Amino acid sequence: MSEGMLSRRQRRRRFEIAFRAAGLLSLGAAAGTLVLLIGGVLTLGLGAFWRYDVELDVTLDRDTLALEGEATSLSVRTADYRSVVRNALQTAFPEVGDRANLRALQGLVSPGAEFDLARRVADTPALIGERITIRAPLSDDADLYLKGAVSRDDPPDRRILTDRQMDWIDALDAQGRMRRSFNGGFIAHGDSSYPELAGVMAGVIGSLMAVGLGVAVAAPLGVATAVFLEEFAPKNRLTDFLEININNLAAVPSIVFGLLGLTAFIIFFGLPRSAPLVGGLVLALMTLPTIIIATRAALRALPLSLKEGAQALGASRLDAVMNPILPAAAPGIITGVIIGFAQALGETAPLLLIGMVAFVATPPSSALDPSSALPVLVYLWAESPERAFVEKTAGAVIVLLTLLIMLNGAAAYARRRFDPFRR
Repeated sequence: MSEGMLSRRQRRRRFEIAFRAAGLLSLGAAAGTLVLLIGGVLTLGLGAFWRYDVELDVTLDRDTLALEGEATSLSVRTADYRSVVRNALQTAFPEVGDRANLRALQGLVSPGAEFDLARRVADTPALIGERITIRAPLSDDADLYLKGAVSRDDPPDRRILTDRQMDWIDALDAQGRMRRSFNGGFIAHGDSSYPELAGVMAGVIGSLMAVGLGVAVAAPLGVATAVFLEEFAPKNRLTDFLEININNLAAVPSIVFGLLGLTAFIIFFGLPRSAPLVGGLVLALMTLPTIIIATRAALRALPLSLKEGAQALGASRLDAVMNPILPAAAPGIITGVIIGFAQALGETAPLLLIGMVAFVATPPSSALDPSSALPVLVYLWAESPERAFVEKTAGAVIVLLTLLIMLNGAAAYARRRFDPFRR
C-alpha cells in the first residue's frame, strides 16, 4: 500500500471516529434535554395530583343553615353552609373574634367545602340537626404552604399568607386534623376559578371528541386522496401542482387553519363556536396533508411485485389496491394518522380562533356543546395570576404528555401488529 493511500485511510478512520463521537454527543444532548424537560414538568406538576384537607366538626342545625319550615330539596341545596364551616373554624379557634381575623381564618378553607357539604346533605337530608365530621379541602394558598411552596421566610411583598394564618395551619396540623390524599378532583372536575377545585376532565373530553371527529373526517379522505394520486391519477402538470400544494400545506402554520375554520365553519356555515365539531373539522384540515404524505410514502415503500402479481392473476387496478396493496401499507398509514393527530392534540392556536378558549366547567355531552381543550386549559392556567395555577398548568401538561405517549405507543403497536412482512 502506498503512503498516499495509507494517509487517506487514516483520515477516513479519524473522520469516522469524529462522526461517531458527534453522533453520541447529539444523542446525549437529546437525552439530557428530554430528562430536563420531563424532570421539570414532573417537579412542578406532581403536586397537582394530591391535596391537603382539614377535618372539621360541623353542626348542621337549622338556624345556622337558615332553614325555615319544611326542608325541601331546593332549600337544602341552597342553605347557608358557609356559616356552618365558619362556625366550625371558630370553634377550633375560639380566641378569634373580630371580623377581619375570622375572615382570614375562613380563607384557609376552600369554597369546595361548602359545595361538598351541600351535596352530602342533599343526598342524606337526615343529617340536618346532627354533628358530623367533614374533610374540607384547603384553599390554594394554605395547600401550597403545607406542600412547602410557601414559607415564612418569603419576602413580605411575596407573602400570600399572614403569620397568623400560618400559625393556625400549624395548629391544625399539630392537632392531627390535616390529611393528605390523592386529588381525584383534578382528573374528574372541570375548570374552576378556584385553583384548588380546577380539573382537566372537560378539557380532556373536549380534546378527545375533537380529535376523534377529526380522525373520522381526515383519515378516509386523506387515504383515498393518497391512493388516487399514487395509483390512478395521470402524471401531468395538474397532479404535479396538487402534489406541490399538498406538501406546502403540511408546513402552513396551524393558526392559518384556525382562521380558515373561523371563516368557513362558523361564519359561513353558522356552526356554534367552541364546539368540538368545529374543532374536529379544523384539526382534520390541518392533519389532512400529513395523512396524504404519510400514506403515499407507505404505498411507495411497497415492492412493485405486489401490484404486478395481483394484476397478473387477473385483478383489476382497484382490486390490486384493495388487496394486497392497502393491507400491506396499513402499518405506515395507521402510523401516519396517529402521529398526525397526536401532533394535532397539542395544538392551541387554531382552537383559540374558533372560540374553544371559553370558560367551560362541565364536559360536553355532544359535539355541538361548548367545550374547551386540554392545550387551551394549559394556556389559560399559565396566564392566571394565582400561584397555585403553576402546578395545575404543569399537571395538565403531564396529562397531555400521557395522552401523547399513549397515542405514539398505539402507533408503534399498530405498525408491528399489522406489518405483513414481520415474522
